[in-house]
Amino acid sequence: MTENNIPRQIPSSATVPSSVTIGPFCVLGENVVLGENVVLGVGCVLGDGARVGTGSELGNYVTVGTGGIIGARTCIGDHTTIYPQAELGEDGFFGSNSSLGRLPKAAATSTVKAHADLPPLRMGNGCTVGCSVVLYAGTSYADNSFVGDGAVVRERCSIGQNVVIGSGVAVENDTKIGAFTKIQTGSYITAYMEIEERVFIAPMVTTTNDNYMGRTEKRFKSIKGATIQRGARVGGGAILLPGIKVAPETFVAAGALVTKDTTEKRVVKGFPAKEVREVQEEELLP
Repeated sequence: MTENNIPRQIPSSATVPSSVTIGPFCVLGENVVLGENVVLGVGCVLGDGARVGTGSELGNYVTVGTGGIIGARTCIGDHTTIYPQAELGEDGFFGSNSSLGRLPKAAATSTVKAHADLPPLRMGNGCTVGCSVVLYAGTSYADNSFVGDGAVVRERCSIGQNVVIGSGVAVENDTKIGAFTKIQTGSYITAYMEIEERVFIAPMVTTTNDNYMGRTEKRFKSIKGATIQRGARVGGGAILLPGIKVAPETFVAAGALVTKDTTEKRVVKGFPAKEVREVQEEELLP
């Protein structure tokens, strides 16, 4: 279809209100539904059955896969790809050059095998995602989640309400992060971890899950990341060894090497970490 000599491809089965603005070189699949006042930038491609909610804006060269859903009043940056069946909630912001809902592709030697039957990505309302972010399929995000520039979150994770995942953070597969938890720039969250609500993880924290470091078959029975319980705080550059439990309201000092379970409401520091005192009462969560 052309309008004012500008090429566009819009099938008759698509629902396109008169208030919609469609940039040059856009391609809409069959049965696409656009809400009122939607704006599509140059070169957007929407697969069959894709839906874009009222007042949403897609930048230039955005791709929405078959059956993808974008909620109302959501902004998508240039060159971002939303994979088939992925669902983004209302009032969201997604930066440019991001991949949302992609399927994993494992290395030939990887012990984590790809699963073609993963459910699609699901994101709640009010989420903010930065530029050059990769969010895999099979993971869900509750309302008001934040993911900073350059972060990667793998498959089969659960991200709670108001979680902050900072720039450059890597969250590996099969990890749960509780509501109001903050993970700051450059931290590595290994696979098979559980992080409860209102945890604070400072920049450049490293977590691990394999005591055998890739050797022997026994490792497959014991691969497990740390469990970080409610209200715990982990200082910058700390290292958590596989399978440990960081108790509620633990304070792990910067640079500590945590090799064993901690005690509730205690400060641990050192290399390896040792208990030094109680956490002050005024610092505890209500």
